[in-house]
Amino acid sequence: MRLHTPANPGVIGAVATAIGQAGGIVTAIDVTESTHEKLTVDVTCSAGDAEHAASLPGVAETVEGVEVYRVSDRTFLLHIGGKIEVSSKVPLRNRDDLSMAYTPGVGRVSRALAEKPEDIPRLTIKGNSVAVVTDGSAVLGLGNIGPGAALPVMEGKAALFKRFANIDAWPICLDTQDTDEIVRAVEMIAPGFGGINLEDIAAPRCFEIEARLRESLDIPVFHDDQHGTAIVVLAALTNALRVVGKEIGEVRIALNGAGAAGTAICNLLLAAGVPDIVMVDKVGCLSSDDDTLTGSHAELAIRTNPRKVRGTLEDALKGADVFIGVSAPNILKEEWIPTMADDAVVFALANPDPEIDPAVAGRHAAVVASGRSDYPNQINNVLAFPGVFRGLLDARASDVTTEMLLKAAEAIALTVGDHELNASFIIPSVFNTEVTEAVADAISGRERD
Repeated sequence: MRLHTPANPGVIGAVATAIGQAGGIVTAIDVTESTHEKLTVDVTCSAGDAEHAASLPGVAETVEGVEVYRVSDRTFLLHIGGKIEVSSKVPLRNRDDLSMAYTPGVGRVSRALAEKPEDIPRLTIKGNSVAVVTDGSAVLGLGNIGPGAALPVMEGKAALFKRFANIDAWPICLDTQDTDEIVRAVEMIAPGFGGINLEDIAAPRCFEIEARLRESLDIPVFHDDQHGTAIVVLAALTNALRVVGKEIGEVRIALNGAGAAGTAICNLLLAAGVPDIVMVDKVGCLSSDDDTLTGSHAELAIRTNPRKVRGTLEDALKGADVFIGVSAPNILKEEWIPTMADDAVVFALANPDPEIDPAVAGRHAAVVASGRSDYPNQINNVLAFPGVFRGLLDARASDVTTEMLLKAAEAIALTVGDHELNASFIIPSVFNTEVTEAVADAISGRERD
């Protein structure tokens, strides 16, 4: 906040006190201009959330003589002009440099690639590039906000690719939600990329788009909302079961949410050997003896729920060893958790607000994880997708297989050593430098030292 105040140092202290009493944390106070009559003061402070932040300028103005001149949100300031840029990897200092990087020298390279296309990944950016493609139909917890509003999220994803795996990624926001148009658009841009990362495309459309692109393209296609989430969930579950002393081939799981993420998690857990998964969606427990189910719900019901549990989430939880939620906030009631098996595991992963407050779940469950960064055990896709694509690009892979996903999950789980593992630490930090390398090696098949 930029404030105009009387030329009285005591006023500045009064502002800091008022903000502190209102729950804000003052991190910096700078006097940017001073006269005999007034001061211009920049106050930087942290707030609990956006609503709290909006209230703090009013708090500052309760101090006599203080006028709030301007308010800036540091998150918005960070986004001004975008978060990524393109820069040249080669010097362009003189005509000689230009003649090699561009015309006429570049023509020799283009002619060589026309004769030998297999060298394109080696002699162009294709070998280290990923397209982050969205239609803006299922962005974070915001829903169908469109391609323009989705752009900051795709930029952020591209920045993460660069930061964690040194991959050059481009945000591609398509102004259509027609499946055929999306598939054709990606097919047309594919020659410039080594991989396609589908992002924030609503179910069930995302399933068809991914399947068709995997069929038509000779580069890997990976829907991170599905498979990135599934990898990290399986990694975290592997270690959670190590903590409670249970085997993955023996547990019962109640999985709430049968959309893109839930379906992919279910598929990977089945591939990992989980024998009993009860899928729950708005229609209740999915069971193969329910004739009212159609489409993806019916298909999931055939492959899950061997005990044919019917009813609601409360019914699915009875005797379950694990709850996994990728659904909606506050749908898991505290009193249901004690009906689960002993040493229960609860993964409340809905964003931005989980199915249950992790602290409340921790009163009854042995291990709790969420998507939040302010509690232990954050399930975050950034643990998976940078390493997955690093491995795919390094191996010049043309497809993504279930075996790769299982190996990636195992690699993440194993970065938590026995000496580190406990109920509050089942998943490594996103800043653990070993994770990307371990996942990349698992995907590409490289032997680790």
